[in-house]
Amino acid sequence: MSKVLHLNDSDFENEVINSDVPVLVDFWATWCGPCKMIAPSLDELSEEMPNVKFVKIDIDKNSGYAGQLGIMSIPTLLIYKNGEVVGKQVGAMPKDSIKNFIESFI
Repeated sequence: MSKVLHLNDSDFENEVINSDVPVLVDFWATWCGPCKMIAPSLDELSEEMPNVKFVKIDIDKNSGYAGQLGIMSIPTLLIYKNGEVVGKQVGAMPKDSIKNFIESFI
């Protein structure tokens, strides 16, 4: 069962900025093919990596933080640690690559 949280702009500060564990944020949209491709990998990794919080933000419904952060393409994965962005990856990639990306920043 996936542990990925679906957030809106009002949850972002509490769940991401103020998190005491590293957070992977997936900026996505329902119409985005590559976003759909990586979703199963993120679900699996959320189970395999309990020391990381996984969250998704639908940019069509929640454009506030996406706009503030200059998200221009999706999927965009950001890693937050201690309230700061420490890593960014744009575009779809295989599960192993996503895992390596996360591990390089936590």
